[in-house]
Amino acid sequence: MAKRTFEVVIEKGSDGYYVADVPELRGCHTQAKDLDTLQKRIKDVIKLCLMDEKEARLPNAFVGIQIVSV
Repeated sequence: MAKRTFEVVIEKGSDGYYVADVPELRGCHTQAKDLDTLQKRIKDVIKLCLMDEKEARLPNAFVGIQIVSV
């Protein structure tokens, strides 16, 4: 199986937990108290999401993140 690369959005909540989300894969997210644990968990979650890839993939590809001031 060829390696695939995914963009992962990481945020830190007010509770101190880091949350990782893979926009390209529906429902593919996890959380952890530290970044090392988050890295391991997101890889495991991506593998699980790819097992049922036809349902998991969104029709749109992740493009990027912008910072907007209003």
